[in-house]
Amino acid sequence: MVELSQAGEGLLRKGFAGDTFNTAWYARACLPAEWNVDYLTAVGDDPMSSEMLTFMKAAGIGTDAIRRIEGKTPGLYLITLKNGERTFSYWRDTAAARKLADDGDHLRRWIEMSDVIYFSGITLGILAPEAIDTLFAELRRAKAAGKRIAFDPNIRPRLWAGKDVMLKTIEDGARAATMVLPSFDDEATHFGDTSIEATIARYHALGVEGVVVKNGEHGVTLSFGGTTSFVPAVKAHQLVDTTSAGDSFNGGFLSRLVRGASPQDAAAYGAAVASVVVGHHGALISPALLPG
Repeated sequence: MVELSQAGEGLLRKGFAGDTFNTAWYARACLPAEWNVDYLTAVGDDPMSSEMLTFMKAAGIGTDAIRRIEGKTPGLYLITLKNGERTFSYWRDTAAARKLADDGDHLRRWIEMSDVIYFSGITLGILAPEAIDTLFAELRRAKAAGKRIAFDPNIRPRLWAGKDVMLKTIEDGARAATMVLPSFDDEATHFGDTSIEATIARYHALGVEGVVVKNGEHGVTLSFGGTTSFVPAVKAHQLVDTTSAGDSFNGGFLSRLVRGASPQDAAAYGAAVASVVVGHHGALISPALLPG
């Protein structure tokens, strides 16, 4: 999406961001050059969409999987900050990304070429019901074939027609994944979980192999292979903007996990990445600032 953030003196700064793209961006920034990170979405045929693709390519993110839809444009959102916490205003009802799963053959081809697939509850929230069915069918196929599929529920009620369909679709997304990376405050608010243990148990019951529960400054609880462990948060030097805290954690975590790190070591690195990101404005910060 096109991101507008506060630049001071009544001015706005333009950028490109969005939850799954942020995770792809941080994964790319944290991985060695020989690793490929591709982004699958749809954009329009307008100049802003072209600028967005140029931005992705400059960051080293592959764009060959991105379909261009005639007459469509990107979505847009505005960040408003107060004491480091953000609120968002969105304009995305007619965004091209809503059609990212409309072409089932295209979707299957790119999923089959991938080793690790990442999607989120926002991915699901912007799709039409039939497109969600197409996406789930291809993810289930990939899961059965042994691919690693990571899912962040990233629950945003405003995207959904009602709570029941939202919760059911989130659960179906988890069933199609091998690993889930929920935020505990979302799970407590919307699923009624009274503890992190309850969140972990619920996702394991849906057939998820690994669960990584993010709990802000209270750290991360992981459950892999029947073992539960805890990784503390890394204290940020300053809190400026929490816009991409969870997304950057996910990118850092996955960048280490896919290279053979233990889930605990991967989570520790993800926490270190997030602690740096929240000290800067905007969703994406310079890769040079990230921990090695």
